[in-house]
Amino acid sequence: MREKASTLENVRMEQGTVTSLLKQDNKVIGVQYKTKDGRELKAHAPLTVVCDGCFSNLRQSLCRPKVEVASYFAGLVLENCQLPFEKYGHIILADPSLILLYRISSTMIRCLVDIPGQKVPLGGMANYLKTKVASQIPRELHDAFISAIDSGNIRIMPNSSMPADPQPTTPGALLLGDAFNMRHPFAGGGMTVALSDIIVLRDLLKPICDLNDSTSLHRHLQSFYILRKPMASTLNTLADALYKVLSVSPNEARKELRQATFDYLSLGRFFSGGHMHLLAGLNPRPLSLVFHFSAIVFYGFGRLLIPFPSFERLRIGARLVLCAFGILLPLIKAEGIRQMFFPASIPTFYKAIPDQ
Repeated sequence: MREKASTLENVRMEQGTVTSLLKQDNKVIGVQYKTKDGRELKAHAPLTVVCDGCFSNLRQSLCRPKVEVASYFAGLVLENCQLPFEKYGHIILADPSLILLYRISSTMIRCLVDIPGQKVPLGGMANYLKTKVASQIPRELHDAFISAIDSGNIRIMPNSSMPADPQPTTPGALLLGDAFNMRHPFAGGGMTVALSDIIVLRDLLKPICDLNDSTSLHRHLQSFYILRKPMASTLNTLADALYKVLSVSPNEARKELRQATFDYLSLGRFFSGGHMHLLAGLNPRPLSLVFHFSAIVFYGFGRLLIPFPSFERLRIGARLVLCAFGILLPLIKAEGIRQMFFPASIPTFYKAIPDQ
């Protein structure tokens, strides 16, 4: 993408490490950055797009970050082995958490082991992977998994979630990507949200003839944080909810919900296809998310009534429903109920529409 952008006539590529935003009268007017040879330079622009990733040191002045680390990924590359089902990504519902496997080249497979909690296991990562995880890896990949551990090339990455909470009072700058909004990465929705945001931003900037017209620029960009909501909030909520539902829990209702989710998706066609459309960003409708999540819940509840209901089964079913919506509703609240389901009721929704 960087190479493609650099081929355009109106693009000048400069590389360096941004150290701070430049401000004047509470407005961002550019950045200060350091080049590879150590020089401190300044770059001025009418619009500064900040997208410096999950470890952003620039987001503090542009939003109210509330970063939560739900777990860690231990990443390895398995070489010269075959997936059980080639050309498919694999999610293993392991204990205590998920394992992701997918091919990245003809000879390499990426393996991401989710480690719940906010601390890396005591006793060393290699020992943890061998004693707790290796026995749950498919036999086709077991030897390659052990070899990857022995090579010592294990990468550790925090899995962070951060609802978008912008400060629209800071003109001249815009946040994009993980610097602005994060969800659990196991569903792979980060780039989908980022590219969707770029399309929204592109369409908002198209009518502006001169970016130096700060009044027009600010008026059009006011709608960005609302127009992005249907896609972003759907993927954010789905990723975090699925992670919590599919993780191992000693709670009996959570176990039933996890199994119900697996069995519901195993039905295929409309049942799994609906979730795939949501995960891929092809269906950015929050109501569709609520529909499918509710369908899983009542599918799980209905199974408990077969072949006949009993007091114990009804009790577990009631706890399953409460547990499921106890996961979903706080995530929706964090995204903003009005922004997520009724964006057209917010005045800024219309501010970027060109005058007729």
